Amino acid sequence: MSKLSFNNLIFSIIIFFVFLCLCLRSSAFTNLNTLSFEESLSPLFGDANLVRSPDDLSVRLLLDRYTGSGFISSNMYQHGFYSSMIKLPADYTAGVVVAFYTSNGDVFQKTHDELDIEFLGNIKGKPWRFQTNLYGNGSTPRGREERYRLWFDPSKEFHRYSILWTPHKIIFWVDDVPIREVIRSEAMGADYPAKPMALYATIWDASDWATSGGKYKANYKFAPFVAEFKSFSLDGCSVDPIQEVPVDCSDSVEFLESQDFSSINSHQRAAMRRFRQRFMYYSYCYDTIRYPKPPPECVIVPAEKDRFRDTGRLKFGGTEARERRRNRRQQRPEIESDPDDRKLL
Repeated sequence: MSKLSFNNLIFSIIIFFVFLCLCLRSSAFTNLNTLSFEESLSPLFGDANLVRSPDDLSVRLLLDRYTGSGFISSNMYQHGFYSSMIKLPADYTAGVVVAFYTSNGDVFQKTHDELDIEFLGNIKGKPWRFQTNLYGNGSTPRGREERYRLWFDPSKEFHRYSILWTPHKIIFWVDDVPIREVIRSEAMGADYPAKPMALYATIWDASDWATSGGKYKANYKFAPFVAEFKSFSLDGCSVDPIQEVPVDCSDSVEFLESQDFSSINSHQRAAMRRFRQRFMYYSYCYDTIRYPKPPPECVIVPAEKDRFRDTGRLKFGGTEARERRRNRRQQRPEIESDPDDRKLL
């Protein structure tokens, strides 16, 4: 064999293994069982502002000066996986909140459980922000918020947002990136969500707090604000939360925990670490004013802790802010335009 032929063979083998590795990194969401609106969801409020597609596979939620809108899953689930492709409103969206969350507040008003993804609008030219949160047994005074930026513009195309909830863990996903994992500990007690929950999606006016603490309000000159949802996926143990005979959900939990979206491989964990280092700007785990002792589920990461004040917020302001701006001008463009930030996976 000539040296050239041998080199070509080696190159072909390398290409094959690169391709094989890419295949093994396939999405955790490639085999989702997607549902139509009629199969899985029902209007919640603002029916005139809820527009279903002719094929019933997608829905648009509108907010205008008169009302927002929302939908709810037709069933409640004792643990589950909740997922949808979502595209957010563009341009000026200050004061607007788009929420994708699970809750049982309509049934257990004083002891409700909840898992939140809330998108917070912004003034034109500024990016959407979003937050995750969880409550168990009405533990709203002990909020567990984290706030983030995204590494893409969520108004330009659809992205998948997902919540996994099992008896042992909660994982929030954005596309293939796990952005937050909460492992249940005995010390959490009833603060860990445990009662059946439904899926909700809503768009509404939160001008009093959503953008810069309420500084910027919703401007209905830009209405209607439209959030689009498609490729719905709901898996879990469907139950009636007030029935007296308990339902055995062990098979459903076993199925959930056998799926790719229930575990985080080393590649995904590295992506989660990069996301949290680059895009998380508040975490209750580092808010020592609210929690002098971190809540029991918190995993304190030194590299994260060093970036935050005692308030859990990024160290912006004063000398630090000037130093940050100077370094940014000298070294690289702002983080939103850094192409590497779009390569978490």
